[in-house]
Amino acid sequence: MTAPISIRLDDDVRDILEAEAKDRGVGLATLLRQLAADTAREVRRKRIRESSAEVARHIAASPEAREFTEFWGTPRQDGI
Repeated sequence: MTAPISIRLDDDVRDILEAEAKDRGVGLATLLRQLAADTAREVRRKRIRESSAEVARHIAASPEAREFTEFWGTPRQDGI
C-alpha cells in the first residue's frame, strides 16, 4: 500500500533535485520516490549485514554454535 506524504524542501535543495530529475527525464516526485526506495534498500541491506556479523560473532564465541553450524551447514552424503 502506498500513502502520500508531504515534505518541505529548502529552495536550494528543491532546485538541485528538480535539475537532477530533469536530467533523468522524470518528475520531482518520481525522483524522490526512486531516492527513497534506493535508500530503503541500502538500509535493509546494512541491517542484514549487521545481523549476519552478529550471528558470526556469536558462532565464533560459542563452541556449541560452532558445532551446530558445522554439522548442519555441511551437506552429507549419508542421508542424515
